[in-house]
Amino acid sequence: MLLPAFALRKPGVRLEAFLVSVGVVALAEIGDKTQLLAILLGARFRAPVPVILGLFTAVLANHLAASALGTWLAIVIKPEVLRYLLVVSFLATAVWMLIPDKLEGGATAAPARLGVYGTCALSFFLVEFGDKTQIATVALAARYHALLPVVAGTVLGMLIADVPAVLLGGATAARLPLKLVHRIAAAVFVVLALLVLLRFPS
Repeated sequence: MLLPAFALRKPGVRLEAFLVSVGVVALAEIGDKTQLLAILLGARFRAPVPVILGLFTAVLANHLAASALGTWLAIVIKPEVLRYLLVVSFLATAVWMLIPDKLEGGATAAPARLGVYGTCALSFFLVEFGDKTQIATVALAARYHALLPVVAGTVLGMLIADVPAVLLGGATAARLPLKLVHRIAAAVFVVLALLVLLRFPS
């Protein structure tokens, strides 16, 4: 049966899924639309606690759904087909990493009655929907068949990248060599694609 396979995942695999998810998403998030929005909302509201709570809520909900989709795809798709889908998705994300993100003007157009927390949660959720980090979460969950470690890792990776952006604004992001970070992230996704070819299924 397929379901017990998830319960029987070795602790080492769960730890690898968590650590890879943290590192990949933290790198991918540098200069991403969600980080740009974190800078914008942090400067706009100057209330870091509700902004960060809104970020956490939105990312948790978004990545839970993405990870659930990834683990479901791992069940319903044949392993060989899944292997090549993962390779393509990781390579496509690598290319995507090299394309600079721009934040759409209406990204924070949320009703004022939602308050700071509600406005931030809704804005972050909408911006993250279909973003490269969400797609990466789907692929990682499908790769490792480990929903909770992947969700925990990707959410932590997002917080590592975005909380300083909320607290310090654009000053931190401006000092980062974005092109270099994006190239490193793209290289990591290429390595993940190669590892899938060599080691899948683990």
